[in-house]
Amino acid sequence: MAIVKMKKLRLMAIRSEKDALLRDLERLGCVEFSEPDEALAEEGLVRESSDALTLRNQQNTLLNALGLLDRYVPEKKPLLSAKPQVELDALLDESGLQAALTSAETVNGLEEKIKRLAAEESRQNSLIESMKPWLDLDLPLSTVSTERCAVLWGSIPSRMDLGEVKAALSKASEEAELFLVSGEKSTNYVLVVCIREDVPAVQESLRPFGFTAITFGSESGTARECSAEAAGRLQVLAREKEAVREELISMAPIRSELRFAADVTSAKIARTEAEGKLMGLDSTVVMQGWMPAEREQELRQVFDRYGCAWETEDPVPEEYPDVPVQLKNNRITDALNMVTNMYSLPAYDGVDPNPLMAPFFILFYGLMMADMGYGLIMMAAALVAMAKIKPRKGTLSFCRLLLYGGVSTFIMGALTGGFFGNAPEQIGKILGKPEGWGVLPSLFNPMTDSMLVLIGSMVLGMIHLNTGMVISAVEKVKKGDTASAIWEEGALWVTLVGIIFFALNKTVAPGIPAIIGKVILIVGGLMVLYGGTRGATGFGKFTSIFGTLYNTLTGWFGDILSYSRIMALMLAGSVIATVFNTIGGIANNLIFFLIIFLIGHALNFALNLLGCYVHDLRLQCLEYFGKFYKDGGRAFEPLAVNPKFFDTVEN
Repeated sequence: MAIVKMKKLRLMAIRSEKDALLRDLERLGCVEFSEPDEALAEEGLVRESSDALTLRNQQNTLLNALGLLDRYVPEKKPLLSAKPQVELDALLDESGLQAALTSAETVNGLEEKIKRLAAEESRQNSLIESMKPWLDLDLPLSTVSTERCAVLWGSIPSRMDLGEVKAALSKASEEAELFLVSGEKSTNYVLVVCIREDVPAVQESLRPFGFTAITFGSESGTARECSAEAAGRLQVLAREKEAVREELISMAPIRSELRFAADVTSAKIARTEAEGKLMGLDSTVVMQGWMPAEREQELRQVFDRYGCAWETEDPVPEEYPDVPVQLKNNRITDALNMVTNMYSLPAYDGVDPNPLMAPFFILFYGLMMADMGYGLIMMAAALVAMAKIKPRKGTLSFCRLLLYGGVSTFIMGALTGGFFGNAPEQIGKILGKPEGWGVLPSLFNPMTDSMLVLIGSMVLGMIHLNTGMVISAVEKVKKGDTASAIWEEGALWVTLVGIIFFALNKTVAPGIPAIIGKVILIVGGLMVLYGGTRGATGFGKFTSIFGTLYNTLTGWFGDILSYSRIMALMLAGSVIATVFNTIGGIANNLIFFLIIFLIGHALNFALNLLGCYVHDLRLQCLEYFGKFYKDGGRAFEPLAVNPKFFDTVEN
């Protein structure tokens, strides 16, 4: 697998054929349009207009209507269900779009009615609430004065002594009178009657006591009459609101039509945005962009059919940062797309990391989980999802990765003898089986052979890192930089061989002359020092010696040590599973065991599913990619139909 070779495309077409050409290019989905060169504008070409904003507003209208229908009329769907399929050409047909937009506007209009009714309900409820303190007062709320008297409606904090208030009021006006209408925990509602000429003096005397005037707007009649009228209005509003809701529910059957129209609009938006990147004159349009070299013959037929003038050329190295990247994968490596996308796509002149990463990622994940039971769950979940929902693109990559990870987890679980920890053994004890019943055979056990697992993890780390170095060396040789491959990767390999000979002499093969390992180690060390300082001059050459020694020793030691996480996660998962099984077996009751078993293993499985992915991702992105990976690629985004609610099938 590799990075797909791209070509730069320049094309000139007849304006009258523009729309049909864009539809065919969208159907093929293999041309990415670029922003026009300034040179074209200098030659008198004008950028094409685009109504993308209008189309996005139409799409929002459709999506908002769908959201309302989903809220008021929830659709009952199976837990796992595939998207409905539709022919590709149908999504390029806009004949039914206007009718769907009209229906969507009707749905949105009903929602606006519901909002207005709800606002009026809120107002009436607030009115009823405001009438409660005055229900016992048989006086119209519109009463504010007579020919000689003024009536002040208001409230006074309950902490104020009403006797003091009345005394202050009598000093301001001998004819003024205060009536307590009702009281609450914090507020007393009062009515003040006074001579109209004394109103300013009365208001001034009430101010120190926190008097707050209350007005009732246009309300007339007594508080009880107003409250009853508002209650009646609420009943009318409820009936109107229910009628609108029923009308909204009756429109549920158009949900599929709205979804289809939303996908049609999405395809139209893609074409319109591409159209906005074209330059043109009265009778012609000019477009430029990128296309996969392997699709050139297919595009040639389309361009010839429309009588286009076009040319392609390979990008030069100076253009590589702008060249879009598309990875060519098979069923195995496609599963790693989500891992690569989470990190960064490779640069156009880099290497496709997926086939180089796939075996390690899947192996490490299985080692970290290492349980047959968990592996079976992962495989079953992936297979059921792929069968039921028929996923595509990113979702399909995730399902495949889950499947391959499950297979690896099951195999490693078989090697370590783990099936939901030691669940069979615990069940055997509860059922009174002989000692050792349910103990599964194993090649090694992380709980008893932890040192072996740790050493194995380090060895796998060495293999992983050296694979990255091999890739790096090959790439350097391909680009003509053989010297760097020799003095960087080659020097480290010579040093590693010396360490291996030295270790063999001290352990399993004492017959090997110690001098061999020492000589190779010294030669490798000198090569490392030269490789790290060959680009430096003057005093920098001296300081770079220490930098090279420090970076080489600490860098490799830290990288290798990182792989101990494989052992740690394998051991942690096994210990937690065994602990829950042991807790479940305390009562020596199968029902109690199953309850603890389900709860404990659900938690352990969820934690390990995510934890193993994160730590596996770290080993790939930081340790492995650090040896050879050149990132910074930009994803290839061609003009294509990308529906949200439907899956497309070829005609």
